[in-house]
Amino acid sequence: MNLLYALIASTIVSLISLIGVLALVIKDNLLKKLLIFLVAFAAGGLMGGAFFDIIPEASEYVKDITQLFLYVILGYTLFFILEKYLHWRHCHDAECKIHRLTYLNIIGDIVHNFSDGLILGAIFLINIKVGIAATLAIIFHEIPHELGNFTVLIYGGFSKLKALLFNFLSALFAIVGTIVGYYCATKISGFVSILLPAAAGSFIYIASCDLIPELHKEEDGKRSTLIMVTFIFGIMLMYFLKMAG
Repeated sequence: MNLLYALIASTIVSLISLIGVLALVIKDNLLKKLLIFLVAFAAGGLMGGAFFDIIPEASEYVKDITQLFLYVILGYTLFFILEKYLHWRHCHDAECKIHRLTYLNIIGDIVHNFSDGLILGAIFLINIKVGIAATLAIIFHEIPHELGNFTVLIYGGFSKLKALLFNFLSALFAIVGTIVGYYCATKISGFVSILLPAAAGSFIYIASCDLIPELHKEEDGKRSTLIMVTFIFGIMLMYFLKMAG
């Protein structure tokens, strides 16, 4: 039954890839105005999910607090390395080779979605409530992330339909990762005790290094205030979900 919940969660996460449809029906200017608030909400949700759900759950498996945070830093560092060499970030350099960027983006997205699934598969095995919280945190991140991916693919020369298709196909690797994560959690001793804090580290990295820097680019005072409120709302939502659970 836990595997079924995990597969449902990863399927929902995969379907988020179709959020690019919004780009077909919403004017570009409006989409850009809304996107920054989605990024702020995602950053808060990932931070809240890491600190209120995943790390406390991980502490049940890793009693040594130093070792626990060693694994958190391991996850943080691993995502730094992956992003550095797979170019998950969007290229802002005018000299960037567009087509190379496009296919690197697809490869990076496959790795990213597989790792999300890996996390969900392991977490749902041990705690359904924490699995739901992790799913929400991933969804918060995936909305702006997938919109960004869609934009990169269009920029790289794909048609809108082709971009949607490739985005969706790469998103399906979340389901593959869920099955692998669930299997590894049941068969490999110590897998969960490492994966959980490492997952928290990855959430913290995405929020602090990918999303929050984007929020600092907003210079308008009123919008900046709304962005901060949205960020805090994302954190508090995860806190209240934890308390309600």
